[in-house]
Amino acid sequence: MRVFVTGASGHVGSAVVPALLAAGHDVVGLARSDTSAAAIEKLGAQAHRGDLTDLDVLRAAAAAADGVIHLAFRHDLMISGDLAGAASADLGALTALADGLAGSGKPLVGTGGTAMLVMGGIVGRHGTERDTFDSGGYRIDAENFVAGLDARGVRGSVVRLAPTVHSSLDSNGFITVLVAAARRNGYAAYVGEGANRWPAVHTLDAAQLFRLALEKAPAGARLHGAADEGVPFRQIATAIGRNLGLPVRSISSAEASDYFGFLGQFAQLDNPTSSAITRELLGWTPTHPGLIADLDDGHYFQV
Repeated sequence: MRVFVTGASGHVGSAVVPALLAAGHDVVGLARSDTSAAAIEKLGAQAHRGDLTDLDVLRAAAAAADGVIHLAFRHDLMISGDLAGAASADLGALTALADGLAGSGKPLVGTGGTAMLVMGGIVGRHGTERDTFDSGGYRIDAENFVAGLDARGVRGSVVRLAPTVHSSLDSNGFITVLVAAARRNGYAAYVGEGANRWPAVHTLDAAQLFRLALEKAPAGARLHGAADEGVPFRQIATAIGRNLGLPVRSISSAEASDYFGFLGQFAQLDNPTSSAITRELLGWTPTHPGLIADLDDGHYFQV
């Protein structure tokens, strides 16, 4: 299969591309710079120049492919607080990709996040793949768009990634932000009792999930990239403090933004997430270390 991958040179993409190649697929990766193109070609894939604003490029590249995995996202807008702009850019890119695949029956795998479950009102229980939301909201419109692409002759599915995708490949994800905050403040922190839970998944396990979704996810499937279904945030902070040799403290909700920066609200989310349906549906079996074991491996703390 010839697979077009956006975000191919990024954190998750740098694991998805090798997983696809190892399974016998040909890969074309979207590259917005010479540096990105070189990284994609080093992985063994073909680079295709363009970015998420080049809708004609996206449309044509999708039309020339046998399937698409959409990983790219305007993280710069998200970090600056322009969530609406980031979500709008994502939906625009997905629309162009779907236009290129329309009527072909080929797969388009989109990327969402399990945090949307909390934003959609799932509180006090594990979120599941059956949880969906009709009302619009951050990334919800994009997910619903992809899940409904069967009506346009496209086999759309969405991988909801845990907020913590972790491994030695991670250089700018949420864990790196937490480690940087601990170094900057001189202590590792959690909010209140730190009982709120974050799901997590190793990058290499996430990569295999995207491959399986491309190959065999049914139209409209929502899939959960969550190997650890809910790690208490206090445990995450404790592991960070242990590895940095720093104390661990509770802070108030009012202090969270100053301490965590743009992650101030995310650090307080209680987002336990089940992946039982995904595992049964696709035969996905995570095999790599969980979040705490990966933190204790030490790679996040090397300077």
